[in-house]
Amino acid sequence: MTSTYDVVVVGAGIVGLAHAYHAHRRGLTVAVIDHADRVAGASVQNFGHACITAQSGTALEYARAGRSHWLDLARRADFWAAESGTHCVARHEDELAVLEQFAELRGEDQVQLLDRSEVLNRLPLADTDVVGGMYLPLDVQVDPRSAAPAVARWLADSGVDFHWRTAATSFAPGIVRTSRGDLHAGATFVTVNHDIDRLFPESAERGGLVRCRLHMMRATMPLRAPLPSPLFTGWSLLRYSGFENLPAVADVAARLQAEYPDYVELDLHQMYTPQPDGSILLGDTHVREITTSPFQSEDGFEVLLGEARTLFGVDRIDVVERWQGTYCSAPGSEFLLEEPVDRVHIVTVTTGIGMTTSMGLALSNVDSALTPVARRETRPRLTAHN
Repeated sequence: MTSTYDVVVVGAGIVGLAHAYHAHRRGLTVAVIDHADRVAGASVQNFGHACITAQSGTALEYARAGRSHWLDLARRADFWAAESGTHCVARHEDELAVLEQFAELRGEDQVQLLDRSEVLNRLPLADTDVVGGMYLPLDVQVDPRSAAPAVARWLADSGVDFHWRTAATSFAPGIVRTSRGDLHAGATFVTVNHDIDRLFPESAERGGLVRCRLHMMRATMPLRAPLPSPLFTGWSLLRYSGFENLPAVADVAARLQAEYPDYVELDLHQMYTPQPDGSILLGDTHVREITTSPFQSEDGFEVLLGEARTLFGVDRIDVVERWQGTYCSAPGSEFLLEEPVDRVHIVTVTTGIGMTTSMGLALSNVDSALTPVARRETRPRLTAHN
């Protein structure tokens, strides 16, 4: 096999594929290696929701920068993507206060406030307790089952070399040692999500990295109309950095904790994303462990189903699939970006926003690796091939 590349990416999840995409766009020779035989893991276990507007700081910059690349790749790699935006329903006045504060902060081009009647006209919800809502028009949605695999196929057809069932074992400047021999690289990006603790345990321990496992489901429901976009609830206001510093969030958190202590124990996030086939993804809960337990209680599924029945006013939910999603988590950070070995870059998203930020994050990292200021003179020059 070819053994010398401008860029080697270790890990074929969406973060790794995004790095391969941006390197390939610059005409560089690229290889992707992965221990599995196909795209798997967090990249196909999630909601497929690029929740751009709910981010803040660097994550918001990455999300905004990546939006056009998601849409471009959907056309090129032929997978479903929708500029559907995101709706959020408020079922209490304190939740509506958060939405109003968020709208004032971001402006009408990013946040559209909705009154009770507008929410009920747009969304197939039970009318009980709805007081208002908002619409975030810039958010994007893809089918998580098909998007990342389609990107991998398109990259392979476009000249990126994929080495499946190949494990990275160690790294040296300009060298990736694998279970099938050495690869030589001008720059290496290690994008293996929570498995970074197996390749660079010191970095993982220093950052407090753990695995976060989730209750997730795909189901059909007899709704009075199709759900037009991903849907946030009051629980979503406690999850995203774009909301966390708004004054009214503390009131929402205190009320939910008092009313639903068992849900807080599950670390519930009640949200829904419609799929092209008419099914809806329901989730999720969060348990953080260094080593994930193989056992999953039914409690989380029962809560998710009960809350969905109440929100949508349905008696029947037909569950098609249940699974335990897993992604990387770390306290107080969203990204782990280190260079433990010369020209070897760890890139790990340390919260559940990999789909949202991957394209912009990779664009920034590849740009940095290609900038002369970011390279020492002793490093092999990354060359663009016409």
